[in-house]
Amino acid sequence: MADIARLAGVSKATVSRALNRSTLVSEDTRTRILALASSLNYTINIGAQNLRLKQNRTVGVVVPYDAGVRQELSDPFFLSLLGSLADALNARGFDLLLSRVDAEQLDAAATPFDTGRVAGIILIGQWRRHEQLNALAARQVPMVVWGAQAPQQRYVSVGGDNASGGMLATGHLLAAGRRRIAFIGDTTQAEVAQRYRGYCQALAAQGLAPDPQLCVPASFLAQDGAHAVHQLARRGVVYDGLFACSDLLAMTAINTLRALGREVPRDVTVVGYDDIALASYFHPPLCTIRQPVRAAGEALVASLMALIEGRPAESLQLPAELVLR
Repeated sequence: MADIARLAGVSKATVSRALNRSTLVSEDTRTRILALASSLNYTINIGAQNLRLKQNRTVGVVVPYDAGVRQELSDPFFLSLLGSLADALNARGFDLLLSRVDAEQLDAAATPFDTGRVAGIILIGQWRRHEQLNALAARQVPMVVWGAQAPQQRYVSVGGDNASGGMLATGHLLAAGRRRIAFIGDTTQAEVAQRYRGYCQALAAQGLAPDPQLCVPASFLAQDGAHAVHQLARRGVVYDGLFACSDLLAMTAINTLRALGREVPRDVTVVGYDDIALASYFHPPLCTIRQPVRAAGEALVASLMALIEGRPAESLQLPAELVLR
């Protein structure tokens, strides 16, 4: 900055103002200084500037991992949500710091905030750690969680309407004439538990009760869709519909059904969840419940900005949408 000031014949303060697009500097002077900075490959050190101004324009996005499941960051839903968050943060002039923590120790998600590296935290998923999240909120960590709303919740969450999504998925299968509908998903996860509740409600509306033999626990790992179909085959149960709690589970379930000699949708109609990009290109194209990822990223960031600025923020539930293909 001192070199630019000397070459431009101005003070360092004027250079600083020009680089920050201040209106206190004339257009001619600002243009000259910006040209000199460009020729010298000079860029503002945002980290140093934030320290000097006691500002922080970085948000931590934390994706927990379960040591037993090992769901990868390459999961298509994670990637689409991360892209949405990056766009929403960039529009506000914020950077994104991505990290992972053990789902067994979600309180570690606050470490980037405690050390001053970030202004706030967006956490992807509750991972059965509701009380730990409440504890973080109690000590006023600016944090917004992507997940389901829960009783006695003290933290702010943004999530899809999972119960409605479960009802839409199951209702579609029932409208297609299916009566023996299998459910694949880990109901110990809050979001999946709500999807299962919607599944049960849709069945009850048609005078049907859920059959425990048709419900198979499955993580969000793609291969669990195949494992679930094999488990149903070992049980020897009859089913003509299948609701999988993610598109990846649905896709591997379909491939496994084919390998077992059953055609989709003739023999078994399948509905997934999320509406990842691959769903429309799969064969057959996948009916699914769309998660509003673009709106989710914007809502998560808007809620976090409110908390960072000391304003109240309310938990938000976004609508689910049935996508027919």
